[in-house]
Amino acid sequence: GCIVNGPGEAKDADLGIAFGKEKAAVFLKGRVIKRVDKNIASKELKKELERLV
Repeated sequence: GCIVNGPGEAKDADLGIAFGKEKAAVFLKGRVIKRVDKNIASKELKKELERLV
């Protein structure tokens, strides 16, 4: 999702990500757990996914 709608879209997700112009927010169970540079966002999302499974 985008940084505007992402929080609402991610509230029911176990894991989610929302992108802004420069940063991305990683969500876990509807809460932002970290904000990272968009260039490493997929790496950070993968790390969190591996922790979940």
